[in-house]
Amino acid sequence: QLEESGGGAVQPGGSLRLSCVASNFPPKYTFRDYHMEWVRQAPGKGLEWVAQIDREGLRTFYGDGVKGRFTISRDNSKNSVYLQLNDLKPEDTAMYYCTETETKRRGQGTQVTVSA
Repeated sequence: QLEESGGGAVQPGGSLRLSCVASNFPPKYTFRDYHMEWVRQAPGKGLEWVAQIDREGLRTFYGDGVKGRFTISRDNSKNSVYLQLNDLKPEDTAMYYCTETETKRRGQGTQVTVSA
């Protein structure tokens, strides 16, 4: 199970910090066995990949549209992955999901709305 939180409504230029807690892993697997990603889906559009972090949190990767504004991180001791969103723009409005790269398992999402 993956559970996202931290979304909300902000003005352009604002910031949010999304959190995702993972649980219920298969036998012999733990959170640190999975690369983690954030993806988003804007109204009427398909899923867009946002960012990825490796199992130990040493390497991160970002989509072109968020590079330099968003930061992905993780805390394996808390089975959690985070997404810091800075300098938000209206085009960042979407439902944000965390997902395990290896299994594509994802949560229910958290809504981010950016408007003046």
